[in-house]
Amino acid sequence: MSRYLIVIEETETGFSAYSPDLDGCIATGATREEVEQAMQEAIRFHLEGLKEEHLPIPKPHCFSAYLEISA
Repeated sequence: MSRYLIVIEETETGFSAYSPDLDGCIATGATREEVEQAMQEAIRFHLEGLKEEHLPIPKPHCFSAYLEISA
């Protein structure tokens, strides 16, 4: 099992998400929960497509961190 980082952004109409580890793998949703579920499905679909095409499955390589900055 692999853990892929996803980045979730709030938009004017809901939320969007992407994975920096998986080029072109994106999803949208009206709520944060919806976009997380849609992204989970998108990642599964993306990886299945790579397998069918006999392409390598990218290993997770991105990490996240928050930095506190005094403004």
